[in-house]
Amino acid sequence: QVQLVESGGGLVQAGGSLRLSCAASGSIVSISTMGWYRQAPGKQRDLVAAITSGGITNYTDSVKGRFTISRDNAKNTVYLQMNSLKPEDTAVYYCSARLKKSWITRFDNYWGQGTQVTVSS
Repeated sequence: QVQLVESGGGLVQAGGSLRLSCAASGSIVSISTMGWYRQAPGKQRDLVAAITSGGITNYTDSVKGRFTISRDNAKNTVYLQMNSLKPEDTAVYYCSARLKKSWITRFDNYWGQGTQVTVSS
């Protein structure tokens, strides 16, 4: 079994900061890309930021300069530091990890349960 457990969501005023964490655990031999997605009510789930095992990052345009993704490979954990938050950042944030459960299986995508981020104006 593989689990991705997120933490760090909550309610914050516009201009404030939050830090999300997501730890992957279970039968894991390798993790390639880890990322954060978000889904606002009535909208599709979109990529916010992603990071490869080598540390290469990718951000959606709306969060560039405000959000920073990082990871601790030894802990199978990915973080999202969110600064200068705006009301439009309000959404459920989901962690994802592309990982292998054994050396003979392929990489598959796994998801966390989601954590609510609410930014008040």
